[in-house]
Amino acid sequence: MTHRFVFIKNGILGGWAADPMKFLKFNDIYMIDILQAKQVLVLLAFTLFGHSLSANASKNAARPVDLKVEHLTSPLAVDLSDPRLMWRMDDDRNGARQRAYRIVVGEDSTEVSTGHGSEWDTDKVRADDQLVTYRGNALKPLRRYFWKVWVWDKDGVPSSSAVSVFETGMMGIGSWQGTWISDHHDIDYKKAPYFRKEFEAGKKVKYARAYIAVAGLYELSLNGKRVGNHRLDPMYTRFDRRTLYVAHDVTNLIQQGANALGVVLGNGWYNHQSLAVWDFHNAPWRARPTFCMDLRIVYEDGTTETIVSGSDWKTSTGPITFNSIYTAEHYDARLEQVGWDQPGFNAASWEGVRYRSVPSQQVVSQLMQPIRLVRSYVPKSMKKFDDQTYVFDMGQNMAGVTKIKVKGKEGTVLKIKHGERLFQNGRLDLSNIDVYFRGDKDSDPFQTDLLILSGRKEDEFMAKFNYKGFRYVEITSSEPIELHEENLTAYFMHSDVQPVGQVETSSALVNSLWEITNNAYLSNLMGYPTDCPQREKNGWTGDGHLAIETALYNFDGITVYEKWLADHRDEQQPNGVLPDIVPTGGWGYGTANGLDWTSTIAIIPWEVYRYYGDARLLRDCYENIKRYVDYVVRISPNGLTTFGRGDWVPVKSTSNLELTSSTYFYTDAVILARAAKLFGKRADYEKYTALGQKIKDAINEKYLNRETGIYADGSQTELSVPLHWGIVPEEMKAKVAANLNEKVIASNYHLDVGVLGAKALLNALNDNGYAESAYKVAVQDRYPSWGWWAVNGATTLLENWDLDAKRDISDNHMMFGEIGGWFFKSIGGILPDSDRPGFKHIILRPIFPQTLDHSMVSHTAMYGTIVSKWQKKGKVISYEVCVPANSTATLYMPSNVEDRKEVKLEAGMHQFALRLK
Repeated sequence: MTHRFVFIKNGILGGWAADPMKFLKFNDIYMIDILQAKQVLVLLAFTLFGHSLSANASKNAARPVDLKVEHLTSPLAVDLSDPRLMWRMDDDRNGARQRAYRIVVGEDSTEVSTGHGSEWDTDKVRADDQLVTYRGNALKPLRRYFWKVWVWDKDGVPSSSAVSVFETGMMGIGSWQGTWISDHHDIDYKKAPYFRKEFEAGKKVKYARAYIAVAGLYELSLNGKRVGNHRLDPMYTRFDRRTLYVAHDVTNLIQQGANALGVVLGNGWYNHQSLAVWDFHNAPWRARPTFCMDLRIVYEDGTTETIVSGSDWKTSTGPITFNSIYTAEHYDARLEQVGWDQPGFNAASWEGVRYRSVPSQQVVSQLMQPIRLVRSYVPKSMKKFDDQTYVFDMGQNMAGVTKIKVKGKEGTVLKIKHGERLFQNGRLDLSNIDVYFRGDKDSDPFQTDLLILSGRKEDEFMAKFNYKGFRYVEITSSEPIELHEENLTAYFMHSDVQPVGQVETSSALVNSLWEITNNAYLSNLMGYPTDCPQREKNGWTGDGHLAIETALYNFDGITVYEKWLADHRDEQQPNGVLPDIVPTGGWGYGTANGLDWTSTIAIIPWEVYRYYGDARLLRDCYENIKRYVDYVVRISPNGLTTFGRGDWVPVKSTSNLELTSSTYFYTDAVILARAAKLFGKRADYEKYTALGQKIKDAINEKYLNRETGIYADGSQTELSVPLHWGIVPEEMKAKVAANLNEKVIASNYHLDVGVLGAKALLNALNDNGYAESAYKVAVQDRYPSWGWWAVNGATTLLENWDLDAKRDISDNHMMFGEIGGWFFKSIGGILPDSDRPGFKHIILRPIFPQTLDHSMVSHTAMYGTIVSKWQKKGKVISYEVCVPANSTATLYMPSNVEDRKEVKLEAGMHQFALRLK
């Protein structure tokens, strides 16, 4: 061998050498004797092949995996100049940790794979960070960037990821080449506009991207094929302040020679034609839907061509004769124009388009998880009433759409009605969800699609620009028709966020409640969290923050919340006031849109920071939180406030509005102080820390009876809310918690709370020594309780504890959704540490309820999957914990365990044999 030595810098092969030095280190430069160095196989495989090591090379090798940009895998349109890069360390050894990292970013994938980055090279950074903000050369619009990560494990052994990629988007309104176009109709015209354009692709395509910005909704097709699998794009925003565009990879849809683009526009929330109490139809931005599009083609020879929206497009109408995001869609199959979005179509009857102004000056990428058809359902049963009336039970309450395939006489009208309940006679009952609809029930029936059959073929229909909340579907026909179960399919549709939580226990009720809660949450996630998918579809702020921990334990939804809090910033008044539905067309700036609801502006960014260890959203909202808190200070200078709605939909006991609203005032002030400290704003930290103490003192001075340990009148909500949110003085916690426990025992472990108490009660009991009582409340199956819904057949959470209530009776609501997250915090005991967020340090406080035999709870966080698993055999608990690589944990034993020592845990698997008292 001529060269016996290899030269390595920062894990990159620099060359070969004959120098006889065996092992020299100087500024991360190594000279290694390949005949003697113990780790030579590891280093050679790493440097020569540039990817994580195989088991044959090293059984102990770690590797960086799951590379993401802006919390998405290989996103196509990053508009930020400083995107976040993140990865996970795959290393299941005990004590696994990352000692250092290196990131390389460049425009040449081959160069990046060998460790050379033209845009950014961090060099070796001695840190355990796995979320890093880009700080390289200025990113350019519409470019592909490749990147790769190296990590050094606990032993200092390096390994690398595969090369990943992201693409920048327009990065500003000035990059668009297309113009905004629409048809010539006004806001009241019912038929949806169709658009087409033909173009030639004369060379071999390397890759192609379609960028489409829309005010309204759209469906894009290329050569007769639907582009992508998203639904209801783009997401709902305050259209006159922020307009979203979507990027699609259309490389495989472009054919050499003639091509045709097709676009159909829907009204969505932009041109709301249906009438309801929420005033959507009077939104200040309302107009006929419009779009702008750039189709950018990069050819194999390196040249580019952009096909744009402009005056050479043609427009017409088609079979969609009406569409409303709120009510339904109407479709006349007789009006289909076959081949309209394919080359060669005769468009002589189509008209020219109309130019439109840009809806807003902020046209930005929709960088978030899209809405998709996620699950399909066939009917559980079908009942035929006569040859014109059928009712289908899909077996699951959901948000989504139905697809029908049917053949019949030309002109036959089918009414496809969707709802949650049935009358006693088995027909569909909409009375619980159509109460706020104010439109014409004949021309625009609520949650009822209209389909007119062509008579020429089997017609297929599924709404493009609408969704409903339903379990049952009633189909009535103007003519006799034969239907069977196979004619109808339902699709559960929602923001397609990745599941990251799991709860499996010996309790069928616990398992059911966890599943029911998730079904309700997903039904109410449509690019923003809603209250219900049928009656309102509103982004009620209170529902959003009351369920935020359940959301973050169970789903990777950060992109949805970052978008929704941007909506908050768009909607906030200059004085700091927020509406209690976001987005809004103007409704919601009333007198009750106060702290117990609109504290979303503080609570959600803080919880996202705690669960992800990512401060971007908190930083983006900092000034907005400050304006909000300062507004409340102006209207409530003594620290107490009645600005709020109160404990909404209680069982029977009402709670003091000033007590609960002031508690949320305190919560917001504390979050603001913590954020100020995090961002180095010392003056703000001192100011808002003092404000928090002032509010806390004012609440306790007025509402806490220090002799009895009772707040206000001592309802479950009035005791649990101060306990949960940290109002109770340390020396009074035991007495207040004991009173709360007695109150719960007196109710025989039943709930007597509304939404604010439902958030606080279980946590207040569990965190203050009464875990067994909390669990009994959680698994109570008699009225009023969460379990009462489950044993009565609910497949989602309800809006009212009372099954026979006369108002507030949606059967798919999320405002009581804390129960789904509480299982993670209690029987799993998996808690984030605010001082080391993102589960960098995990707090473990499991409970072992008397009536539960085993439990497995897991949560996949930024660093990997945390597992808290236990099984009970007599007095012995076998407890297993998995702590992800690069994380640590502290285990706190519950009060019913004999040895209550505190245990520090490193990464890896840990097993304990615990004995119950």
